Amino acid sequence: MTTYRNPGAYVEVEPGVELYYEEYGQGRPLVFTPGWTFTGEVFDHQVEHFSNTHRVILLDPRSHGRSSMTLHGNDYTTHGADLAKLIAALDLKDVVLIGWSFGCLATWAYVQQQGLAALKAMVCIDLSPKPLSVNPNDWVEGPLDEIAAAYNSFLRTRQGHRDFVTYYADEVMVQRELSPAEMSWIVNQSLRTPTPIAAALFASGMFSNYIEAAQMVDASLPAISIVAEHWADTAVAFMQRICPNTRTAVLGGHMMFWEYPEQFNKILDDFLAGL
Repeated sequence: MTTYRNPGAYVEVEPGVELYYEEYGQGRPLVFTPGWTFTGEVFDHQVEHFSNTHRVILLDPRSHGRSSMTLHGNDYTTHGADLAKLIAALDLKDVVLIGWSFGCLATWAYVQQQGLAALKAMVCIDLSPKPLSVNPNDWVEGPLDEIAAAYNSFLRTRQGHRDFVTYYADEVMVQRELSPAEMSWIVNQSLRTPTPIAAALFASGMFSNYIEAAQMVDASLPAISIVAEHWADTAVAFMQRICPNTRTAVLGGHMMFWEYPEQFNKILDDFLAGL
């Protein structure tokens, strides 16, 4: 039976800046970090499953959801530092860091800054450690012109922000047709982050390069990269080339853990069983 450890709390990561987090269950800590502008709520299916065997911690990063909205620190270097402060405040050991999308960047930034001493394993859900590249064989978020158009055409206004997330949810995140209520929930997750901050985070994420951090993990820790079907051939080949010890698995779209929770949880269960 799930133990509801903490229905919601805050940790101060700098004066006046608080991160919201929730804790469920007991055992080895699994720290879930959501992607660009999303909150820990997206991992509800994982809480229900993994809190029976683990201590599950959900994070709303800085300027996301219920955490402080700030005009500074909206970059993944700072998000990595914030993650370190949360781990230290909760005195976590043998942590399994689980990032989704740009949340992976925060986990790699943590490794870059703090090393591996507090970690047991890492899980990245559907993101390359270098989201943009001029190498045609690399796994990237998209062609440079498309990424530039998203930033310059959509992430300037709230309506553009809404339209961008709606399009991305339909075309990339989920494979089935979403109900109006589901689409509204997904879009409103993102819109809790003010659009100028969302644009800053988008740029920071796209121009990140955490290949060295990913390779540090690959050399010393169990790790898995779970990638979406639509770019699986490129993504798996890329990860096997740069991180040969990191396992790979393929499932669904970008938000496969939400759309296909049983299949996703089985992949993660099998990985955790080997630790």
